[in-house]
Amino acid sequence: QVQVVESGGGSVQAGGSLRLSCTASGLVFDEQAMGWFRQAPGKEREGVSSISRRSDLIDYADSVKGRFTISRDNTVNTLYLQMNALKPEDTAMYFCAATPKVGFARLAWEYNSWGQGTQVTVSS
Repeated sequence: QVQVVESGGGSVQAGGSLRLSCTASGLVFDEQAMGWFRQAPGKEREGVSSISRRSDLIDYADSVKGRFTISRDNTVNTLYLQMNALKPEDTAMYFCAATPKVGFARLAWEYNSWGQGTQVTVSS
C-alpha cells in the first residue's frame, strides 16, 4: 500500500521560511519522480516544483523561482521543499506526489500517488 505523507506546514509572517517534508512508503522511492503542488481556496491545483529520480532534473514554477528549493534524499525516502521569502500569495495546501515517469513531471495528471497535504499560511 502506497503512503505519501507531508509535514512541516504552518503559519508564518511574510518574509519567513518553512521547510516541507514528504515521506513515501510502499513504492520504490528512487524510481519515482517527485513533485510539490499547491492549491489555494477557490483555485486550481498548481505545480510548484518537480525533481527527477536522481535530482539531475529540477523544475520550478515562475512564481517560486529563487525562493523555493526542492531536494530529495533517496536514502531515507524523503522529499523536501525549502521555502524562503514567503509571500501571502504562497498560502495554500501543499501536496506531495510521486510518479514512475522518467525525468520530471510538471502536471498533476502525470502523478499517481498523492499525500493528503499540509497547510501553509503566510500572513502580511
